[in-house]
Amino acid sequence: MDRQEFINAKRIVVKLGTNVLRNDEGYVSLPRVYTFIEDIANLVKSGKQVIVITSGAVGLGKKRLGLEDTQGTALKQACAAIGQGKLMSIYENGFETYGLIAAQILLTEDDFSVRERYLSLRTTLNKLLELGVIPVINQNDTVSTLDVALRYVKEDLQVCFSDNDKLSALVASELDADLLIILSDIDGLYSDNPKTNPNAEHIKEVNKVDENILALASGVSDGGRGGMETKLKAAKLVTRFGGKVLIANGKQPFIIKRIFDGEDLGTMFLPSDENLSDKKRWIGYATNIIGKIVVNAGAKEALFAEKSLLPIGVVEVINTFKKGDVISILDEDKNEIARGIVNYDSESCKKVIGSHSDNIAEILGFKNYDAIITRDNITIL
Repeated sequence: MDRQEFINAKRIVVKLGTNVLRNDEGYVSLPRVYTFIEDIANLVKSGKQVIVITSGAVGLGKKRLGLEDTQGTALKQACAAIGQGKLMSIYENGFETYGLIAAQILLTEDDFSVRERYLSLRTTLNKLLELGVIPVINQNDTVSTLDVALRYVKEDLQVCFSDNDKLSALVASELDADLLIILSDIDGLYSDNPKTNPNAEHIKEVNKVDENILALASGVSDGGRGGMETKLKAAKLVTRFGGKVLIANGKQPFIIKRIFDGEDLGTMFLPSDENLSDKKRWIGYATNIIGKIVVNAGAKEALFAEKSLLPIGVVEVINTFKKGDVISILDEDKNEIARGIVNYDSESCKKVIGSHSDNIAEILGFKNYDAIITRDNITIL
């Protein structure tokens, strides 16, 4: 794709990672942050809409307290509470210099997973952009219950996001953004890890984020929660609804300005032609998952052919869920292949395993649907 066509975006999400916000001593690099602010301000003044996803609150709080690490949920949340105010003041003061208003938005997993809150958030963000305001978004580490939840359900819980890479993708998806820019401390995607292999080749353009592309990811970034794997998964989500993604090195001077000046920087991820609907995106990527259903080969083939999931194709029900929950659909090797909104609770699903749809009413004493999950409520992963 032509670079100018790629950057010809009206609505842009910019994700600033921990490593591009701090200097070598671990403190916020104010010169670099103000460069980001200046570049973003110029984009807004040119008529573009920009949403900022920022890390850095926990790190700022840690430095303010003079700590070496933040092990333990309570300490991490305390550091976030201390650091978030300072982080936001930097953005507020910076954008105010250019006559612009910044709005702080702190999000938890439930803000996406609960459909009503998801839709309310979208309305608010759209109104802020309509008013010419720059939303500055971060994960609300101070009140997030993710770590607590994981202690109780462990590997059974699949959360919709646990890092700001996925958060940025969810925001881009929710707002139908044209372009997501993820700024990290690396020039983009490589054929191998360039930090350990000097012969690794820089990949300029990716047509589709498939298993071969995901296999190129390695390691977690120093100081952050993500790494190339989380960035590639974010790119996969955004490109599936028709958005574009650019991963570039945020430590390069005036990187945002240079991107929109058309310089050949970073790795471009091209949009697919799937154009997943908003509802399908929410089902597939924006919900917390604990309930699971295992299906046989015939049902798997039917799902890939965009058909409903019938009880005759179900071989196992895992965990407890309610009617209307989004659950995970696994094949017989326990690989997740899809997600969907279930028409029956887990106990009812267990009773009709392997049965014909005509027998549902006889087995349960009632019948809501012929299908366990109807095709319009299924997202193939």
